[in-house]
Amino acid sequence: MAASIKRGAIAALSLVALAGCAQVRDHKGYIVDTTLINTVQPGVDNKDSVNKTLGRPTFDSAWDGSNTWYYLARDTRSLAFSTPKPVTQTLLAVRFAANGDVASVQRTGVETVRDIQVYGRKTPVLGSHRSFFSELFGNIAPGTTDKATTADNPGG
Repeated sequence: MAASIKRGAIAALSLVALAGCAQVRDHKGYIVDTTLINTVQPGVDNKDSVNKTLGRPTFDSAWDGSNTWYYLARDTRSLAFSTPKPVTQTLLAVRFAANGDVASVQRTGVETVRDIQVYGRKTPVLGSHRSFFSELFGNIAPGTTDKATTADNPGG
C-alpha cells in the first residue's frame, strides 16, 4: 500500500515537472496574408492603397520622413522560462517615393534576426561617483561634494 502511494506521488511530481517544461509558442506583430502581401506592387500602389490592403504598418521609418513602412511578424518558441527563440519571421519593407507611390517592396525572413549579447548587469559610464549625501547636500553647502572621478581625472 505504501509503495503504491509512493509511486503515485512520484508519478504526480513527474507530471508537474514535465508540465513546467512545456514548450511555449507565441506570435507577435502583423498577421501575414501572403496573398495580400503579393498584391502590393511598385509603380502601381500608393500609401493609401497599401494602407487599405495591408492596414497600418507595425512601425515606420524615423529617418526618411515615414517614407518606409515596416510590417513585422515573428513566431517564437521557448521552454519554460528560457529566452524565446525566433522560429519564423517576415519583415516586409514598403518604400515610398516622394509623391507617395510605392517605390520598392522588400521581404526578408528569419535570416535577418541578430542575437545581441547584454554587457553584464550594469552599463559602464564615465562621470562622477558621488555618495548619497553628496547628491543630497551638494547644492546646499558648497565644498561638501566629492571630487568627480572621470576618464580625464581618474583620481578625482
